[in-house]
Amino acid sequence: MTPTIIIFLVVCAILGYRIISAVPSLLHTPLMSGMNALSGITVLGSIAIYATAPPGIKSLAAVAIVLAMINVAGGFWVTERMLRMFKHKDTEQIKE
Repeated sequence: MTPTIIIFLVVCAILGYRIISAVPSLLHTPLMSGMNALSGITVLGSIAIYATAPPGIKSLAAVAIVLAMINVAGGFWVTERMLRMFKHKDTEQIKE
């Protein structure tokens, strides 16, 4: 990898951390559930790169697929927890 790409990745990581740190905690859960769509796009892009990339890049694409899928699964888990907070007790009893 060229030094430009590494510098770009480091700057993006620092910038992302600073932006997320500035978001109030009340908005973290809705933002995380909204980011599931972007993580899904990352998974699709990583799969496309994995399918066409040379062997050295395939390992990076595989890591990207795994990390994006962890993010998607975690996002769905947090969204499901958030939606459970808004359910009424009556609707839970009807299901049982």
